[in-house]
Formats: sequence, structure tokens, C-alpha cells
Amino acid sequence: MTFEIEMNGRTRAVSIERAGGAAGGAGRFRVTVDGRLSLVDAQRSAAFDLSLVFVEEDHAAVAVQLAPGQAPGELLAYLGGRTLPVGVNARRTGRAAAETGAGAHGEQKIVAPMPGRVVRVLVAPGDAVQIHQPVIVVEAMKMENELRSPKAGTVRDVAVNAGTSVETGRVLVVID
Repeated sequence: MTFEIEMNGRTRAVSIERAGGAAGGAGRFRVTVDGRLSLVDAQRSAAFDLSLVFVEEDHAAVAVQLAPGQAPGELLAYLGGRTLPVGVNARRTGRAAAETGAGAHGEQKIVAPMPGRVVRVLVAPGDAVQIHQPVIVVEAMKMENELRSPKAGTVRDVAVNAGTSVETGRVLVVID
């Protein structure tokens, strides 16, 4: 399979093929990113989440967790304590405009990408927010993940407080 991945304003060509291992989303894969080949061990870490370990011969293994994003064609990647939105085939699905600053349209719900605990709520109902502005911090898998607004708008609802335990998919903040 070949994908076009957009992250941090850069587009990369990614090709993935099974290199052996178990079926059902687990096993070893050959992943080529812009012509550079890596071996990746993939394991399901929750119902919708994947844990990827890049097995590099000349470096220590690098772990990346992936969870569904807030929109179709979007994933959230957790790497080195940071959360990054990743667009999959964004140019083909029309998501490129949102990634470059146009933002999402209509009501947007920011949801917990994986089970965890709310560490900080950075906005309140009625607050104006900018696109990609941090709105809430959730701790999951011993990492703090800063979730950002997918659009410029006004905070309509904050459904949780600091210290609240959340499950995957729980609505945290609603932006109009």
C-alpha cells in the first residue's frame, strides 16, 4: 500500500508491506518513507490504537503510538511526549486545506484519543481560540498529550475538569 502523509506542513510518500508476523494488525512491516526503508513492529495497544516500534540497526528503537484523529483521514501520533496530527492522503480527501490553516468547518468535538487522565484544561466556555491552539492536556501511557483546536472559533463546552479519567472517544471540548 502507498500513502501520502502530511505532518507539520510536510508531505511524505509512505509505502507499507508485510514483512512477516501475525495477522490482525500485528507483526513486522517494511515501511519506506521518501525512499528510506525501515522495519517496523506493529502491535494493537487498544481497540483503535497501534503501537509502532521502528527497529533501526544503527539507532535505538523508536516507539510511536497512533490513535484516530478528530476527522476522517486524520491520525494523532504520539512521539517523544508530543502529539502531532497526521493527515493520511489529505490532498486526495480535501484535508489539506485544514492542515494549511483554513481550519475545519462547523462544530468540532475534541475527543480523547486514548484512555487517560485530564491534566490541564487550558480554555473555558466562551473563550476565543485560534487554529492549532492548545485547549487541553491529557496524560496517557505516561506521556502528556496536548490536544489542539482544529479551527479558529469559540469554545462552546468543556465537558471535563483536571483530574477526570477519560476513555477513548470521550468528548472533552466542543468548538463552534
